[in-house]
Amino acid sequence: MKKRNLLLALLPLSMVFSCQPRWTENTKDSINYVENDGGQNLAYSSTSGVKLIEDNRFAFKDLNKNDTLDKYEDWRLSYDERAKDLASKLTTEEIAGLMLYSSHQSIPARAGGYFAGTYDGKTYEEGVTDASNLTDQQKKFLKEDNLRHVLLTTVKSPEIAAKWNNKLQAFCEALGKGIPANNSTDPRNGTKARAEYDAAAGGEISMWPSSLGMAATFKPAMVQKFGEIASTEYRALGITTALSPQVDIATEPRWGRFNGTFGESPLLSAAMAEAYVNGFQTSTGDDENQEGWGTSSVNAMVKHWPGGGAGEAGRDAHYGNGKYAVYPGNNFAQHLISFIDGAFKLSGKTKMASAVMPYYTISYNQDKKNGENVGNVYNSYLIKDLLRGEYNYDGVVCTDWGVTGDHKSMDFFIDGKSWGVEGLTIAERHYKILMAGADQFGGNNDMGPILEAYEMGVKELGEEKMRARMEASAVRLLRNIFRVGVFENPYLDVEETKVTVGNSEFMKAGYEAQLASVVMLKNSEKTLPVDSKKTVYVPKRYVAASRNFLGMEIPSSEGYPMNMELVKKYFIVSDNPAEADFALVLIENPSSGIGYNRADVANGGNGYVPISLQYNDYTASEAREVSLAGGDPMEDFTNRTYNGKSVKTNNKTDAKLVNDTKKAMGDKPVIVIVNTTNPLVLGEIEPSASAILISFGLQDQALLDIVSGKAEPQALLPMQMPADMVTVEQQAEDVPFDLKVYQDQDGNRYDFAFGMNWEGVISDERINKFK
Repeated sequence: MKKRNLLLALLPLSMVFSCQPRWTENTKDSINYVENDGGQNLAYSSTSGVKLIEDNRFAFKDLNKNDTLDKYEDWRLSYDERAKDLASKLTTEEIAGLMLYSSHQSIPARAGGYFAGTYDGKTYEEGVTDASNLTDQQKKFLKEDNLRHVLLTTVKSPEIAAKWNNKLQAFCEALGKGIPANNSTDPRNGTKARAEYDAAAGGEISMWPSSLGMAATFKPAMVQKFGEIASTEYRALGITTALSPQVDIATEPRWGRFNGTFGESPLLSAAMAEAYVNGFQTSTGDDENQEGWGTSSVNAMVKHWPGGGAGEAGRDAHYGNGKYAVYPGNNFAQHLISFIDGAFKLSGKTKMASAVMPYYTISYNQDKKNGENVGNVYNSYLIKDLLRGEYNYDGVVCTDWGVTGDHKSMDFFIDGKSWGVEGLTIAERHYKILMAGADQFGGNNDMGPILEAYEMGVKELGEEKMRARMEASAVRLLRNIFRVGVFENPYLDVEETKVTVGNSEFMKAGYEAQLASVVMLKNSEKTLPVDSKKTVYVPKRYVAASRNFLGMEIPSSEGYPMNMELVKKYFIVSDNPAEADFALVLIENPSSGIGYNRADVANGGNGYVPISLQYNDYTASEAREVSLAGGDPMEDFTNRTYNGKSVKTNNKTDAKLVNDTKKAMGDKPVIVIVNTTNPLVLGEIEPSASAILISFGLQDQALLDIVSGKAEPQALLPMQMPADMVTVEQQAEDVPFDLKVYQDQDGNRYDFAFGMNWEGVISDERINKFK
């Protein structure tokens, strides 16, 4: 340093300034922060062994610690150039690690079950274990298996998440070539129904309606705003990839994942997909580095190619009983619209969603080249020929979680989902997926099967071709990590995280979206809005014990279905219907299970039963006598019919509650709010309701704001409401808008894009654009 200062003293002043570094450095909490004047800012851990390299007066991180500025370390170069350089330097083991996507990680880890983990061999203990520490399992898959894609689930708090991220990134930075972790999440901005909204206060994270509720707004601009806000919160939590949006066209009304979609309209779904991905991926202003990408960007992994919304009879492919998507309407092509005209056709500078997740389903008889009926990600025609070939998609293709596991049960959620390739070994499944054109394996922490697959490829293709195949995936995977800027700075300012996630501005935007998502189906004699001086009767709701979509036991429950302290802020409350001016009944849409029942097998049946959208007991007299698809190693038959079988709805009591309340109230109004995840048959309750509101997973307060007139309903149905179960059985799983829709006592038909405001049936430009 003394020699440098002496040299500078002997130079002309102009030359001195031209030699001065264009960067400065400071340290906070063991993280060194570097500000490049006119370039990208850096951060690196004081404990990782990384040092700086100066070139043309700018600073760069020497991630592989070789005292040389490699191309992948040079933030001035394009993402592609950097990714190709680094991919060429990686060992086969390091590429295999990049191809892994971790199983679900809870921060802190739980003591047992699917999210279990240990800390120095011990389970987490509140007040003793630091919740922000890495688990033993995380250290292993990061160091020994070279894994760099981590799926987060629950986090104790934003502060803990930020601290955990910093420890994770410092750990990764110290290893090998310094590749940072690309953390991801499934959607995490849902609501807590009973939470009170305070415009001046923040929360744990901003709360928004479900995707189906977003679709009900018919406002793509609102969805883009959500993407911008949620991505800001994600980045403050250390999350750089969103495993969303789910853009399957929900043409089958019984499907268990209907709620995660944007409804049954291909046109509306495409518009919402485009807005969502633009909002998540686009960085602007100082945050942008190249091509719309930068430090506020979050990769969007759009799902599920080529659409999973046509499962036969509504059964879902998380289960062996729901592995087949069927196309009786010959409408496969329409299910691609939300991808090719939405997520892959962005108005923003990032151009297309950076990653895609195929669904578990076997898209039955849709392989036009090889005639294979295998899970979508195993299908070379669907991935290599259609997605990558015809539609020129060069982003990451990641399997859904658990597709390479062994299949052992027809109705277990965490069963392996190797549909159509159950006879292959785990390594052979990995190889088939690679050869089909996919890049990454969801839920796999172990690189062993990928290395076995590599050796299979070397034997079949030769080492040069198989190495090129592996590098092609590595380039795609690395490109997405470079795009979000974490090679330069993967670290978080914990205090900034605390004031960003769930701040009052974000909470307000989410709450306004909730209000905009409420659909009013009925308002006889202008029952709504209700004056705040009136007395309300809110009956308690009973629900019998059942199992949820994940197969988890849900105990029976009885109690008020709403935060009654909130209700008291809007109306006078009475438990006596005779004293009340009106009743407010909160229920959920019918739930009857996954379409499979072990008891039926025990009684000599095939196990298949109906999925019902009505509350009362249902017998499927109109169901197909022969299923369109079938076959499984655990079954000795192929006909999955349930014709003539009956099913009970878990919440049959909801319809009884509405009708009993009507009897108790006499001629006084009964307002019914249905929290909805799927279309439902409303004929069993509509005659007893003076007004009906449809909610898509909202806070109680938002619903009370509508009922009291503080806000006006403005949303529209993103799906049809069926007249009965006969039309549900007769519709084609792959075709939208083919139901006979319900008509209420006022003569209104509950069709797609129907909704009401205080003046009556809504008719505006949204309907003209999307119906």
